[in-house]
Amino acid sequence: MRNALYNMDGTGIAWYTSAQTDFLPEITGLRPSLYKTTTLPLADPNFKSICFNTSTRVLFAHIRATSGSQVVTTNNHPFVFGRHTFMHNGGVTDFTAIRRAICDELNLDAYGNIFGSTDSEHIAALYIHYLTSGKGPDSWQQEYSVREMAKALHKAVAFVIKAQIQILGDKRRPNSLNLAATDGRRLLTYRFRNHKVEQPPSLYYSTTAGVTLNRKFEGHPDADIGGTFGIAEEQVKKAEEHGKHVIVASEPTTYKEEEWELLPKNSCLMVETDGKVVVEDVEYEESWDAEDNTT
Repeated sequence: MRNALYNMDGTGIAWYTSAQTDFLPEITGLRPSLYKTTTLPLADPNFKSICFNTSTRVLFAHIRATSGSQVVTTNNHPFVFGRHTFMHNGGVTDFTAIRRAICDELNLDAYGNIFGSTDSEHIAALYIHYLTSGKGPDSWQQEYSVREMAKALHKAVAFVIKAQIQILGDKRRPNSLNLAATDGRRLLTYRFRNHKVEQPPSLYYSTTAGVTLNRKFEGHPDADIGGTFGIAEEQVKKAEEHGKHVIVASEPTTYKEEEWELLPKNSCLMVETDGKVVVEDVEYEESWDAEDNTT
């Protein structure tokens, strides 16, 4: 999160807690809490207090670099639909041209839960619409298998591309769609670009870097290899005491290169409730290929 402290286009964090279960008997399990700001978090005492006093097992964090939409809090990722959280790195090209088509595809509740103007939030609405078969807010509180999540996300991506083909024809350009979704128990990420040779933004994953990132355990992301960054030796736990975990990030966030794997182009990473990581190619049609005509 260090870069977020100086980010000028907005920062957003969603973390899952069980707080709602103490007050709402109809709510079970974890639900997302949100912090979003367009100011510098470094100067925000609320952000500092949240960081020092919050513990969670599921967290989404996003540093925004706008591609044209306004720098306002509502445009910050992540986006929440009930228990489901969504964020995006990249861009839907010529979004304005297909925005109406996306909105027409949505049921009224998903459309009404779009509070900003970004391409990302519209993809999020498409995703939740397909995941829940357009059944509305009550269905947003339900759990779905990670396979169902992947199917819904693929359907949303396919709709975007087919709308571009129909509306823009040969003038369409490739999209960069690094997408992530969770319900607090499952994780789905997507690294995608519909171009024959060009790569989407990078997306790495790790099942071991948490030991380095967690100050309770050996190592530290900013320390020399083997250092404990000033933590008393008796406070440091052994690496084998750390539980199973999965971290996905645009770039590696520790100094140990061997802790990270690059998610291949046009593939998705799925994590079910058992914590097992599965990486698979996504379905892809050759007709989806688009050229970058901006140069």
